[in-house]
Amino acid sequence: MRFPQTFIDDLRRQADIVRVIQDYVSLKKKGANWMACCPFHQEKTPSFSVNPAKDIFYCFGCSKGGSVFNFVMEMERVSFPEAVRIVAEKANVPLPQMVEDKKFEARRAEADEVIEMNSWALEWWEAQLEDGNPEARRAREYIEGREIAYETRRGFRLGYAPDSWDALLSYLKKRGAQDSQLERSGLVVKKDAGGFYDRFRGRVIFPVMDAQGRAVAFGGRIMGEGEPKYLNSPETAAYTKGRHLYGLNLTRDEIRRRKFAILVEGYLDLIIPYQAGVRNLVASLGTALTPEQAKLLGRFARKVVVNYDGDKAGVAAAKRAIETLLAEDFEVKVLVLPDNADPDEFIKRHGVEAYQERRGKSLPHIQFVLDQAVRDRNLRRPADKAAAVEEVLPYVRAVRNTIQKREYFDMVMDALRVEEQLLRQELWQAVRNAGAKVDAANVRQKVAEAAGAQPTIAEQKLLELLVHDKDLRRAILPRMEAADYEDLPTSAIFRALVEIDRAGGEVDFAALSAKTEGDPVASDMVPLLLMSEPLRAEGEAVDDTLGVAESCFLTLRGMMIDRRLNDLRMEAAEAESAGDTERQNRLTLEYLEWSKKQRALQQGTEAARAGS
Repeated sequence: MRFPQTFIDDLRRQADIVRVIQDYVSLKKKGANWMACCPFHQEKTPSFSVNPAKDIFYCFGCSKGGSVFNFVMEMERVSFPEAVRIVAEKANVPLPQMVEDKKFEARRAEADEVIEMNSWALEWWEAQLEDGNPEARRAREYIEGREIAYETRRGFRLGYAPDSWDALLSYLKKRGAQDSQLERSGLVVKKDAGGFYDRFRGRVIFPVMDAQGRAVAFGGRIMGEGEPKYLNSPETAAYTKGRHLYGLNLTRDEIRRRKFAILVEGYLDLIIPYQAGVRNLVASLGTALTPEQAKLLGRFARKVVVNYDGDKAGVAAAKRAIETLLAEDFEVKVLVLPDNADPDEFIKRHGVEAYQERRGKSLPHIQFVLDQAVRDRNLRRPADKAAAVEEVLPYVRAVRNTIQKREYFDMVMDALRVEEQLLRQELWQAVRNAGAKVDAANVRQKVAEAAGAQPTIAEQKLLELLVHDKDLRRAILPRMEAADYEDLPTSAIFRALVEIDRAGGEVDFAALSAKTEGDPVASDMVPLLLMSEPLRAEGEAVDDTLGVAESCFLTLRGMMIDRRLNDLRMEAAEAESAGDTERQNRLTLEYLEWSKKQRALQQGTEAARAGS
């Protein structure tokens, strides 16, 4: 049953939104609107506004807004129909008879039926876990082995599904469940030949509750080896994948009190920290965070710390979650624990105080994304810089607040060393509209073009010598380190020469072209190098040309050391501004080591010149 839509529309117009909201907060007239400090987040300067002409409220601080019904739902934590009742009572408007909506009623009745089946199953599974038989003892040993205390397992209502094809089925039928109800519940699986068998067998049961604490679905964890490790309920009338957050029924009040939530991935990632006293968590149930889950979480807090696993899959999931949360206007930070640990492992190993200390140092989302983008990339290489910019821009575009978006954009451009003003303006135009789609290929091309540098005289001269002279290759290439040339525009050609020399191959157009395919600098330079005249004629002594090659090589090494010292200076300055003393000290020591190398190279170069 529902209230007629015409009544809801009339009530919205009749109810004085200012008078209703004044029952909860102290409003003051300001122009056409009424203002107050927001009841949904802490603030000293009023940013909560009520517009009686439009019958809406909005907070410019936390972005909550809507009709009078939305306000009452948020404040009273009630459903929409109950909010309608409250507003009608405050407005002295009599409630009409609720009307019948056959589709809605049928769906709700089916959902209620599934929840009833689930409650019967959960009670039975909980009882099975406490049973004295060997199977149940093994389940309890598994739970205890995961260091879950008795009170915690009872609080989260863990259970055990016996390793039987029809134990639960028989129990539910004794309770009066019909075949059609059992099939719709998802607790059993229909056989091809007719009849049913239990979906969950020989597994520890983790119930998934909705925000009101009703069992809507289950996850079953196998205790030994086998696949799947976790078996989950199918979608039912009561459960749609991606619309619920594990643990929210127990943590919602603490999340609202603390004004932020810690988002983790799985059951134990939530249970163990909760047991240790961290109570403002939710888990996304091992799936990519959905907009529906983000909206649900937004009813309780607008700040989130994402604490997924630190492995490759966890980082990818965290980045997807960040984008989803930003689209819903959350303030997002990221906590990556050392050694790729998950929250469960870290707290067991280091304790909850160490966890909370790490959580307090969580990275702003943009810093986390930047760190991931530059990892294993060299920003001096045009292609790497372009790829990094392309990877980060979606996380800037997703930010809804324009001022904050601009701050993040400038931070990203500075961190990725995009200095050309025209390019920065073009990239800003591409990301300023959150709804617009950025042409990734165009961004990549423009950044790569802007980042492209011309080869120095030293590297071009050295390549001309090496391409034509096998004796010089044998003398110079074994002494070159990858760091000497990897930051150069011609790095692909140097890399190809090293590979060809190690393999004992011939340096010709076909070999160089094959090994540098796709590199724009190499495609232009390789023909020019091969068409240049050799500096040493066949049979001539190698001494003079070797001296030239040596001089070019030492110049490149000196350039490499200069670049490394400059990078270390910048990184140390960043560490100092971030207050990371440990990293700053480590970078300072590394800077001193490279300074020694620079002095040694300079002394060696001067000695060689004096000897010549």
